[in-house]
Amino acid sequence: MARVDADAARRMTEALFIERSLRSPSSTRFWALLVLASVIAGAGVIGDSTATVIGAMIVAPLMTPILGSALALVLADRDHVLRSVLLVLLGASAVVVIGMLLGWIVSPPDAFASNSQVSSRISPRLIDLLAALATGTVGAFALVRTDISDTLPGVAIAISLVPPLVVTGLLITAHRYHDAGESALLFATNVAAIVATGTIVFLVYGVRDAASEAGLHVGEFSGRTLPVILGVVVLIAVPLTTGTVTVARDRSLAAGARPVAEAWAATGKWQIASVEARNGIIVIGVLGLPPQPAPAALRTALDRHGMRDADLELHLVGGRTHWCPADTDTCTVQESPRS
Repeated sequence: MARVDADAARRMTEALFIERSLRSPSSTRFWALLVLASVIAGAGVIGDSTATVIGAMIVAPLMTPILGSALALVLADRDHVLRSVLLVLLGASAVVVIGMLLGWIVSPPDAFASNSQVSSRISPRLIDLLAALATGTVGAFALVRTDISDTLPGVAIAISLVPPLVVTGLLITAHRYHDAGESALLFATNVAAIVATGTIVFLVYGVRDAASEAGLHVGEFSGRTLPVILGVVVLIAVPLTTGTVTVARDRSLAAGARPVAEAWAATGKWQIASVEARNGIIVIGVLGLPPQPAPAALRTALDRHGMRDADLELHLVGGRTHWCPADTDTCTVQESPRS
């Protein structure tokens, strides 16, 4: 395996370490691209456009300080570690704020309830961590190997950094705080995976020795660095495991609730528009003309089919929402969908 040389080490530090001055070329480029990528991602999420969101992924520069953090850890360069981590935190906060601003401007009536761009980012699972680990490895690999650097645009698309942060901001404005936390967890998962895999790849390719040859600052590498990083990855895997179990349970709930809901709707010649489950809550959309079937009858039917422990949220035509808690036979009308 070819190890990087002094020229490659200089190239990597120039590419990943953003200068301190806000007027420097690397700093102005980072912030300008970040703001533009946030607006593009926000437009894509609000418009439920996959193509627009992919465009934002390619433009987004957050991968630079994240991989910069990994390189600084390998070089044991305290100043650049702090600077890169601060850029990641400030950049992520800026994207969330832009998402909130866009949410306040748009203020969608359905609170993104049926938006596929949102729903795909609020249920992070273990498979997302595995994908992030593989993608982070490719990103670091492409930096140390100039012959495969053309893969970086593909890496930018594969790793989701700006879109989940925009989703977090949008969901905060919609008061969907749990889902906002889940999309933020997806971002944290990707960051931890990139830092972990980047650190390992840079160590394997001898970046420390190459940086020393190039006359760059190289501190004493602590043996605790890798265990701490891997510990963070394992820590993040815990809620992702829980999320994986929750998603499986929700799918089972939705599959079991659909035939029950269809039989209930048929009594009033209504039509079931959608059946899904969110965090153990069965959410059903119904279309039809008055008179409507009794929501309490659906609650009772679900109880008979073994779904007594699941709450029910029933969306009827005209925007009315009935909330039927578990273990009860009564339903209340909500002004807006629960989150």
